[in-house]
Amino acid sequence: MAGIRVTKVDWQRSRNGAAHHTQEYPCPELVVRRGQSFSLTLELSRAPDCEETLIFMVETGPRASEALHTKAVFQTSELELGEGWTAAKEAQMENTLTVSLASPPNAVIGRYLLSIRLSSHRKHSNRRLGEFVLLFNPWCAEDDVFLASEEERQEYVLNDSGIIFRGVEKHIRAQGWNYGQFEEDILNICLSILDRSPGHQNNPATDVSCRHDPIYVARVISAMVNSNNDRGVVQGQWQGKYGGGTSPLHWRGSVAILQKWLKGRYKPVKYGQCWVFAGVMCTVLRCLGIATRVVSNFNSAHDTDQNLSVDKYVDSFGRTLEDLTEDSMWNFHVWNESWFARQDLGPSYNGWQVLDATPQEESEGVFRCGPASVTAIREGDVHLAHDGPFVFAEVNADYITWLWHEDESRERVYSDTKKIGRCISTKAVGSNSRVDITDLYKYPEGSRKERQVYSKAVKRLFSLKASGRRTWIRRAGGRCHWHDDLLEPATKPSITGKFKLLEPPMLGHDLRLALCLANLTSRVQQVRVNLSGATILYTRKPVAEILHESHAVRLGRQEEKRIPITISYSKYKEDLTEDKKILLAAMCLVTKGEKLLVEKDITLEDFITIKRAHPGASGEGLSPV
Repeated sequence: MAGIRVTKVDWQRSRNGAAHHTQEYPCPELVVRRGQSFSLTLELSRAPDCEETLIFMVETGPRASEALHTKAVFQTSELELGEGWTAAKEAQMENTLTVSLASPPNAVIGRYLLSIRLSSHRKHSNRRLGEFVLLFNPWCAEDDVFLASEEERQEYVLNDSGIIFRGVEKHIRAQGWNYGQFEEDILNICLSILDRSPGHQNNPATDVSCRHDPIYVARVISAMVNSNNDRGVVQGQWQGKYGGGTSPLHWRGSVAILQKWLKGRYKPVKYGQCWVFAGVMCTVLRCLGIATRVVSNFNSAHDTDQNLSVDKYVDSFGRTLEDLTEDSMWNFHVWNESWFARQDLGPSYNGWQVLDATPQEESEGVFRCGPASVTAIREGDVHLAHDGPFVFAEVNADYITWLWHEDESRERVYSDTKKIGRCISTKAVGSNSRVDITDLYKYPEGSRKERQVYSKAVKRLFSLKASGRRTWIRRAGGRCHWHDDLLEPATKPSITGKFKLLEPPMLGHDLRLALCLANLTSRVQQVRVNLSGATILYTRKPVAEILHESHAVRLGRQEEKRIPITISYSKYKEDLTEDKKILLAAMCLVTKGEKLLVEKDITLEDFITIKRAHPGASGEGLSPV
């Protein structure tokens, strides 16, 4: 009898795509998810007899091997048994055979080659059936990325558009973003991002074998979305100069960026800032099957020395001393959360994990961040992998201001320890509204529990005795040394102050506001008020000074006074960046040496004129852009 051969393969793309929620991928190969069976129909040269066996082989990556779990050989059986790859006959009609293949829920993800061997009476024929792509599976309960809610799977895996929140705490803006994970070439680009990583270039077989683990894959993507350390996707630029590229404010989605990276032969795309990095990483992780969302944190700390505080050094006008201040507080910062189990930490840390592709600090020698368990951050377990101290500081650092004197001595100024980590926001499931998720990251600011967690985090980080706290103090020249200091809150001054806008801050108009001071005591207070203002980037880095003046103010008992402030358009127009942000500061020097720093971030509104065109209408209106 002649040997049996496969003459045709039907990948049943429509049936499998619907079952695996992959029908939106436009690529020619079948796309399926791990831990779930998919069907193939094989046309054979003749009907197989009972002694003939079908042996399948799947391979992924270079030098595929069973030892590395990048290769599997298995044959059809009546039942789907075992923990590895399986094959089972579904139906047979003469020379047409339908088989069901299934991967284990911890299979390596990526592009596979499927081959078949048909053996009988010492005769056998081999055939490459073709390639298919295997993804993570949030619908599979045994997969580490399993997400129980169908509504959330629809939002965080299958939704190809979304909202990213930016601005300042008191004025949060929504920007639409096209993730586009199902658009042409995007899946191939996402897989090529993994293949372009230094780990793959150095040891491709081992790298591919690690792709069963969402922790590993997410960490690679976090590093590869930025161009530091490698030829990653996006090059960051925070100086307000975007020559030779696109301003970060002009991107509206990830697709153009990813396609440009591919067409440019993996040359980093210029330019990105935090929301661009987060938008691109959300696209890649959703595309690979990991539930992911974009999260915005307002008043976000960048703690460079990992002491869980933002130490800001200012002069007597409240101006930040850039050469001394290496920590910073950004108006907002955007990162990602992905949903998966933490096999390395234990089940109590499963769930949302912080990932950040913005290149801020190195993690194990590479610019990346995470995954850090959101639960671990809330509970102060900063000793756990990965990058817990940095993320904890972003949302819950103490914000401490130091007045730097000419003799290089420093003096602590009263400042708000509740300032960092405000209005942590993400898009709602099923709508474009904003959801505040601050309570997932920390207990209520100022509560006893929140202070207990903060203290626990400090002790975890420095392994110190409960009796005291040591803090890194950064000196001139960038050197760090230990400084014994309990850093109890500085004595609250006997006055309060805040800036109040007198008119909406509109681009092209003078800026009018007042500093409102109030005497909290029953004694007369003499206050020296030093005012400064600067145009800034959204990272709060100053660009140019636009205000510098002093006032002597006498406050009677319980008296309130206003100091009017006007900054003309001509004063700020030349130095305003695309961020359209201004930072005002008032250093209030009170009798008896008390000091209070008052700050206000202002975002100028851009308005356009709209004329009514329909008959009989008159007049015109202003609409914010």
